[in-house]
Amino acid sequence: MSRKNILIICANCVGIFLCMLDTTVMNIALPAIQKGLSVSLNNLQWAINVYTIIFATLTIPLSRLADRFGINRFYLSGMFIFLIGSILSGIATNLSTLIVGRAVQSIGAAIVFPLSMTIGISSVSLIQRTTVIAALGVTQGLAAALGPTIGGIITQFLSWRAIFLVNFPLLILAIILAFYSLDFKENYIQTKIDYLGSLLSMVTLFSLTLALVKGREWHWNSALIMGLLAISTISLILFIITEKTSANPMLPLELFRDRQFTGSAVAIVLSNLFLVAVTVILPTYFTHIQNRTELQAALLITPISAMIFIFSPLAAVLVNKNGPRIVIAIGFLLMGIAYVLFTKIDMTSLPAIITADIFLGIGYGIIAGPITVLAASNFTGTLLAASQSLAGVFRQIGIVLAVAIFVSGLYGNLAQAQKNSIKYSQQQIATLQVSALQRRKIEKHTIINIKKQQINTTTTKNHFSSAVKRELIQSNYQKIVMPNQQLPQSVKLKILQKITEKVNQKIKQLNQEINQCIVKIKNYSLQQYHHAFIELYMLTIPFVFSSMMVSILFMRKKDYLTTMQQKHN
Repeated sequence: MSRKNILIICANCVGIFLCMLDTTVMNIALPAIQKGLSVSLNNLQWAINVYTIIFATLTIPLSRLADRFGINRFYLSGMFIFLIGSILSGIATNLSTLIVGRAVQSIGAAIVFPLSMTIGISSVSLIQRTTVIAALGVTQGLAAALGPTIGGIITQFLSWRAIFLVNFPLLILAIILAFYSLDFKENYIQTKIDYLGSLLSMVTLFSLTLALVKGREWHWNSALIMGLLAISTISLILFIITEKTSANPMLPLELFRDRQFTGSAVAIVLSNLFLVAVTVILPTYFTHIQNRTELQAALLITPISAMIFIFSPLAAVLVNKNGPRIVIAIGFLLMGIAYVLFTKIDMTSLPAIITADIFLGIGYGIIAGPITVLAASNFTGTLLAASQSLAGVFRQIGIVLAVAIFVSGLYGNLAQAQKNSIKYSQQQIATLQVSALQRRKIEKHTIINIKKQQINTTTTKNHFSSAVKRELIQSNYQKIVMPNQQLPQSVKLKILQKITEKVNQKIKQLNQEINQCIVKIKNYSLQQYHHAFIELYMLTIPFVFSSMMVSILFMRKKDYLTTMQQKHN
């Protein structure tokens, strides 16, 4: 491979990395952004949603449009668009500007992502193609996994704005590499654009992703969500009919006649779904329930990314020796074991968390490594470019599904955990032998902490102020002294001293009872919130293990090795 080709691949890897990174990098920084812009979390979600929706919707149409204007020129324009969007997002002073910036970013990403694959693959010979596809594919999976980690580190040490502005130097580097290594005197390709197919694909993906990301907020059984899903289904059917009859289809359906491509598509969706379900949800658990910092939460899931980085390249060796069927099956098996571990281990134990992370990272790594190459199958030309664009869309769908299913499930589980915790706290506080006013005060403070999910914070040990203590002493003193005003002053002082001792003893006893009650409430609430998280993974375990069945769509070892030998000959 020439030096020029290496520079092209490097530029492509940077572009793909940033496009995929910005899909998940915001998640862990949401509390910091929410505070910085003074907006509600529900409204802020649109800054994530708009990127995901537009990216998934425009990837295929824009990659086809590039043929008309020159792939290299269009690719470079996508880089500049992504750069402008990153700067707008980083300097945003209000939510509207942030959403616009993210929308501009996503348009750039929808251009850069598929064209990086096309340019990278077409820049090398057929023999070197497998290596390039593997490198670009690993970059995709690694970026999606690293998003929360990088977001947490940057937010902790710099600011939430830096998660967007850090794109600037990297994009400038990629643009310089592209200027130096790409040919911008390419000829225009006068191909007909399948406008109807493009429109139907955009309607299908837009309505589907919008329904998935807003299903929880708008309610899954609402007329609006049902309508979006119906529109998506009808548009998909019309799209398939259109593509079958089109002379220049936007998406050649013959791709799906290849079992290996179909298997790759399903494996891409499922593996990304199961990966992002952990890398997005776990940081929320660590920061909100265990009160860890964003940096600590990010570092706790870093072993996943490390294993992906190590095992994705090794997976190619495994596939070449054992065929794809067994490797893909083992990958999903290891991801399933990771899910089992997340439901069984002590989530405060660092070694236990790292062990589960390692299984998940290895499992995803040995799927993600060869899957992009397998998706390319034996395709060449436009079919090869289309297969890679579609693989990118499937990866986005897997991420969207993970966020939709798991975040929706998490919010539902947390709402139930909160309800159970509040009910339990009210029952426990009602048993305390204190005044009604004091009970209401304790109950109010406890419920506020439960609703804020600050149940693991340190509570005060003294629940009676000095004023309350003096009032109790004076009240009891007056009850004894008032009827006996003639008592000597020395006797009154002894009475006051005795009453003070009794009140102090009583307050100490009540403080112990209240603190014991709060500890019980805290432990119960922690258990409820912990269960809210692990229940998601418990319900998913059967689906992860059943995903091993996807492997039957891939070639057996003997057939795969024969095919590979024929290619080299």
